[in-house]
Order: sequence, then C-alpha cells, then structure tokens
Amino acid sequence: MNEGQQEKSSPNLHFVRQIIAEDNQSGKFGGRVCTRFPPEPNGYLHIGHAKAICLDFGMAQEHGGQCHLRMDDTNPVKEDVEYIEAIERDVRWLGFDWGPHFYFASDYFGRMIECAVQLIKMGKAYVCELSAEEWKEYRGVPTRPGKESPTRNRSVADNLDLFDRMRQGEFPDGFCVLRAKIDMASPNIHMRDPVLYRILHAAHPHTGDLWCVYPTYDFAHGLEDSFEQITHSICTLEFEVHRPLYDWFLETLGLYHPQQIEFARLNLSYTVMSKRKLLELVKEGLVRGWDDPRMPTLCGLRRRGYTPESIRAFCDVIGVTKFNSLTDLALLEHCVREDLNKRSWRVMGVIKPLKLVIENYPADGEETFEAVNNPEDPSAGTHRVPFSRELWIEQDDFMEMPQKKFFRLAPGQEVRLRYACLVTCTGVVKNAAGEVVEVRCTYDPLSRGGTSPDGRKVKGTIHWVSARHAMASEMRLYDRLFTVENLADLPDGKDFREALNPAALTVVPGFVEPSAGQAVAGTRFQFERIGYFSVDPDSKPGFPVFNRTVTLKDSYKAVGAPA
Repeated sequence: MNEGQQEKSSPNLHFVRQIIAEDNQSGKFGGRVCTRFPPEPNGYLHIGHAKAICLDFGMAQEHGGQCHLRMDDTNPVKEDVEYIEAIERDVRWLGFDWGPHFYFASDYFGRMIECAVQLIKMGKAYVCELSAEEWKEYRGVPTRPGKESPTRNRSVADNLDLFDRMRQGEFPDGFCVLRAKIDMASPNIHMRDPVLYRILHAAHPHTGDLWCVYPTYDFAHGLEDSFEQITHSICTLEFEVHRPLYDWFLETLGLYHPQQIEFARLNLSYTVMSKRKLLELVKEGLVRGWDDPRMPTLCGLRRRGYTPESIRAFCDVIGVTKFNSLTDLALLEHCVREDLNKRSWRVMGVIKPLKLVIENYPADGEETFEAVNNPEDPSAGTHRVPFSRELWIEQDDFMEMPQKKFFRLAPGQEVRLRYACLVTCTGVVKNAAGEVVEVRCTYDPLSRGGTSPDGRKVKGTIHWVSARHAMASEMRLYDRLFTVENLADLPDGKDFREALNPAALTVVPGFVEPSAGQAVAGTRFQFERIGYFSVDPDSKPGFPVFNRTVTLKDSYKAVGAPA
C-alpha cells in the first residue's frame, strides 16, 4: 500500500496526519518519519498518555518510520526505576514496540553540558545567584518586562569558571543556576533568561551519583529531539508557548531542527489527569495503589479488565484536534463494551443473591445444560452449566408485589431460567424482619432447555447459579472516581479530594458458576444481564474476586448509584 492509499484509508484524517503527509510529499525530511514518546518517569501512565502513545507510535507505523521511547529523566528528585519499568510495561501492553530505540535524557547529559558551555562562550548564558524569591520578582509578569539579573553581564571567563565549580559540586543546592541570556522584556515569559542548569545533589535512577547539576526540562527536551533526529515532535498544547524557546536553543547552537506539532490533550469527565494529584491519592491511601481499578492509570484500567484494543479504539474515535474539550467517560466505556462484547465468554453470576427452591425437583437431583460461550463468535463453542434444586437468583429479579410490566419472578408468575427450564413462583419465605429470603417455585419438567412445551409465551428470562455448585466470590463494583464532571469547575479553594466519590467502589458477596470461578487473573467474562467482569489478582483458590469492568449499557443514572 502506497503513502496516498494509507492516508485515504485512515479512519481519522486529523491535522497531524495531514502535516506529516504534506511533509513527506514535499520531501522536507527526505520522506523520513521519526517520532518519540517522551514521558517523565515520575509516575504511572494514564489514559491521557494513551492518546499520545497511540498518536506517536501510530504516525510512525503508518509511514514506515520509527518511534523512540525516551525517559525525560531530568529531575532525579521525583523519578524512580519503578516508574521506568511501569512505563515500558504499559506501552508494550497497549501494543507498541520501540525496538532498539529506547533512550534516556540522561544519556545525553554530557552533550548537554557541551551545549551549555558553548552558549557561555558565545555570551548567551551566565551564572545567576538570585534566590528563588528574587527570581520571581526579577522575572516579572507577561504584561510587565522583567529586570536583568545583577550578574547578567559578568565575563565569559567568570561564567565558565563558576559553571565548572557548579559541576564539581562546590556549591550547595539552590546556590546558583545557569541561565540563558535572551530577552527580559519578551512578552513570552519563557524567553526571559530561562534556567538551563540547577544544582541538585541527588542520586539519579539511571546515572547514579555521576552528576550534581541537572538540565531543566525546557533546555533538555528540544536538544534530545535534535540529537535523536526526530522529524515530528508531537506534544500537547501547553508546550506551544515553549516552542520559541526550543527554537532559540537549536538555532543559536546551529543544531538539527525537528518540527514541533501541538495537539489538545485528553480531558475526561469525572477523572483527574494530573500525575501529581494521582500520586497524592496513592500516597494518602485514598485509593489502593496506582493499579486501583478506580484510577485512570493504564495499569488500573488493565486490572479493571479494559483491553488495549478498546483503548486504542477510543483514542481513534476521539481524534486529534487543536481545541481543548472535555470527553465524556461514557464514550470510553462504550468502546470497552464494543470490544468485550466480541471476545468475552458469557457466564452466569449473581451479585445480589436470593435463594430459589424448586419444590418439585428431586432434592439430590442435578444435571447440566448447554450454554453458549459467545453468540457474537460461533467458533467459541459452548460449555455445560450445572443445575440443581436450589439456585441463586438476583434479588432484583423477584418482586412480591410486582409493578405493571414487571415480567420477572412474582407470585403466580412464570419465567424462563436461562438455558434450563420454566418455573412458576408458588410462595416465599420471610425472616423475622419480614424480608423475603427464599422464593419457592415449581418447574415444568417438559420445558428442559427453556422451551415452552405447548408454545405458551413466557416474557421473562432470568439468570441463575446452582447453589450446590456455585463458587462464593467477592464482587467489586465501580462507579465514577469523582462526583464532579469537570474538576476544573471546582470553586476556588475547594480541594479536589472533596469531590471524591464515596461510592466509587462497592464490595458485595456473590456467586458464580464453576467455569468462571476457576479462571485465572485477568480473564474477562460477561456475566449475563449484569455486566462485564474481570478476575482480579487478589483471587485465591476457591474464592475468586471479580472487578466489574463496565455495565452492559450506559446505565449510570447518577454518580454514586451504579446499576
């Protein structure tokens, strides 16, 4: 397939695709496409990063190019090997591979030092000893020019000496910094003599104690792209205002110049996309960890039962634009349902158990009925479901005083037990509080398999689990993490933690048929009529734990009240 055909067949012809296609057509980079995904290893990746990953790797794949995975590890105080390994794991899980192109910003620290020294020699950088408070005052605001540092015009020789002493560890943290000499009156505040290097006596997860000065993100980022010969440096909109600074560094140093393209980041309703805030939730014990299924992290979504295919489909559906907007979480859930519907086995499980006793079925009798594994995939075949006199059904499938058009189980009313037979309610057993704890029924022996022997119409069909064969389990039901659709709308002074949804996780006991109860962690099922579930790693032999991945339909009537 040639380049034009690739573009024509693309499902979402967004502006980034168009820019790359035009560059290839004009021969701007010799027809070469090289992108990169450059996360900072200071936290776990979330669904917002998935959009960037799909875009960076996707554009390279579409054009026969390559995408680098690079750790932007310029701040050792916040970085950790745990995050580096998690990032690799998550990118691979999404279905992408960087081949031999795995890099670290710290791989280039030596070359960055050389660039800094070159700027000093050109009279374009100087050592500044302003304190953090003085720095803010001197920098000014966008509507008012800044003031020059008292040391801005010291000699090249003095600056070289001071920078060398910084590198040798002579000064304590925060004593001085190396700044670029650009324009303190620029309306773009990022051009007002930005910091290039600061002193940090901290061990680095990749380089250890080799360095005690570290480049700032703004100085390092454009250089890394240049060193790696990136063609299209795709980043989110907040970096648009930084682009003139990246351009100044590369042009002043006479280095190879990639093209930077900005797009709108993903903002998802009822969700927070700040790694700092997510880290606070973890550290404060407000969630069970980075992989808590309530979290929007990729490891959290994976544990909840989301598939990489559904996330990639979601990223394709939302597209790539230049405009910030809020994407409805329901769209992500729709993509998950669409994918799980095709791949998940149908099994029966009960999350609100109510005992049902079939009075005219032998007390010691049992048999099995054939159940379809997946009606969307005939090749998935069938499995056998055990049946006995006592069953578990859903509480919601029985009503002692039924409302109009309630076609499930009620006194005198007949329903179909999925795959098994027809039963008619004959009575109930109540506890001392007057609550129904058992439903009594009779079954039609001629209706085995769930068919009506005389052609009578039975409107209601309910699912069930044989009490004798059921496996007791823990069901974890999830709702929105926050009660506020857009956290940006929180009033000033209100902490985001105050918007946490107390009903984001509900744990209930349940029962499942044996085929589901013996599945390994990560196995996904559709519990008929309830939703899609995944086996959690917390499961133990004989006692499975299930996470509800998503309901069968968008049935969240209100936050805090899952269906």
